[in-house]
Amino acid sequence: MERKRIAVIDYENCNFEKCGNYLCAKSCPVNRNGKECITFEKGQKPNISEELCIGCEICQNRCPFEAINIVNVALKLEDPVHSFGKNSFRLFGLPTPKKNSTIGLVGRNGIGKTTIIKILSDQITPNFDLDKGTKEKVIEYYKGKEAQKYFLDLYDNKLKVAIKPQHIEGIKINGTVREILKKIDQNNKLDEIAKELNIEKILDRDVSNLSGGEFQKLAIAATGLKKADLYFFDEPTSFLDIKERLRVARFIRKIAENKSVIVVEHDLILLDYLSDFVHLMYGKPKVYGFVSQIKTTREGINDYLEGFSREENFRFRDYKIDFYAGTKLEDQGEAKIIISWPDIKKKLGNFEFSVGAQKIKENEVIGIVGPNGIGKTSFMKILAGEIKPDNTELDQRVKISYKPQYISYDGNKTVGELFGDVKISDIKNLLLKPLEIESLIEKEAKTLSGGELQRVSIALCLSKKADVYLLDEPSAYLDVEQRLAVGKLIRNHISANECSALIIDHDLTFIDYLSDKIMVFNGESGINGEAEGPYHVQKGMNTLLKYLDITVRRDKDTKRPRINKFDSVLDREQKESGKYYE
Repeated sequence: MERKRIAVIDYENCNFEKCGNYLCAKSCPVNRNGKECITFEKGQKPNISEELCIGCEICQNRCPFEAINIVNVALKLEDPVHSFGKNSFRLFGLPTPKKNSTIGLVGRNGIGKTTIIKILSDQITPNFDLDKGTKEKVIEYYKGKEAQKYFLDLYDNKLKVAIKPQHIEGIKINGTVREILKKIDQNNKLDEIAKELNIEKILDRDVSNLSGGEFQKLAIAATGLKKADLYFFDEPTSFLDIKERLRVARFIRKIAENKSVIVVEHDLILLDYLSDFVHLMYGKPKVYGFVSQIKTTREGINDYLEGFSREENFRFRDYKIDFYAGTKLEDQGEAKIIISWPDIKKKLGNFEFSVGAQKIKENEVIGIVGPNGIGKTSFMKILAGEIKPDNTELDQRVKISYKPQYISYDGNKTVGELFGDVKISDIKNLLLKPLEIESLIEKEAKTLSGGELQRVSIALCLSKKADVYLLDEPSAYLDVEQRLAVGKLIRNHISANECSALIIDHDLTFIDYLSDKIMVFNGESGINGEAEGPYHVQKGMNTLLKYLDITVRRDKDTKRPRINKFDSVLDREQKESGKYYE
């Protein structure tokens, strides 16, 4: 089988002065034999020749800052569609949009999904591993292929695109929601779309006062209001609760009835629900990304979980992602009680919520689900001691470790310094490696991306000795594989340390995998909330899905949960039998 060698240097991590003055070049056996595999100019960052590199990985293993990646790819690759420079990330292959369809992209963070969106929307011109890309070269490269017509229309402005970007926090706009959407509304559908996305009540609110979920729906509405042929939605469900994720999925599917849509989404149950087809993306984050052939949604997601793409006959992961393999505890009977609380009532402005008295036992992982704005986070803050209930005093003699929903780190502390007295060597194998944050230890925390911040915060929470771990939305910003790693890590940590955990999250697949029992919050957002449970997973999920008026079945091969189409035969049958969660 033909092999292609890829050598990438993370120049942000590279510190040739502190490593021992170009340690990579000194340790390279090719260099030591008189050839110039790793070269540098004094005071400049090094370069690696992929032609001379023998793939021994010595430089990669010796680099103290984990700045070098040497990959031997057992896959026939053409020239990359785009490269960000010598020894930089490169992308192989592109999806082609399909009319009247939604195409989903599924893959790890840092593997090129957002780059694809930028190429297909003419923000980046592919360079095919050259110094500079030209539009003429693109047209010539795709001659005789379906993609050629796409790029001809794109570059001639015959094809219009609309984009909902990944990082909405970077959008800087002023005014009320209505004022902003009116300026964008090219189809006179503001009232219709506001109703579909349930943003009518916030139309006259200033955008500076919007929550993360409200701002996400503003960005989605703005994208849908534009007159375009192709719509891109990059991670549209971030910040949204389960109910609103479904609302957004239905909205995107409606757009795709007569337009083309491409979606990047890590919530598999939502991606499955809203996509007609998918492309798998595999490779190595920040090194290279490869786009598979197009697949039906069910086949594609199942192949991704399997780690094997049949069309390319390529195994891109040496293990399966099995969200059905979580060890669910049986009723523990007389097991040790770790934490308990009495009836809790709390009023916050015009909003009030209540939680019934409960006890959580040793080794239990409790998933907490329900829409936003009905008390989940406030309840967790009460357990963490950050706010007090109105009707009682909590006599908690247990140690709590709490990861909040929103995380940020100011100042100049490095990631390593955030761990304080905890020895990095003690948690390297237990936390840092599974969460892939070893290479971040020397970075300043304030420079991290959302996903990096999330993983560091989870590690900080679990690094503390505690009886109860509280984690609010730990799956946010994480890709599918990272979510599985976090789920495994939490379960293993709880089991090994004879403690318990309560986890708030909106990814049903993640909660299904992780939880022994489930608490369900329901009510009216911003007005009142009430908690039920914790129930065993089956009953808890059934309670939630009945409240959401959706049904979920198991995939016959992977056993992953899949949402039934509303009012389909399966949907009606499960509702009639009362089994909303099969």
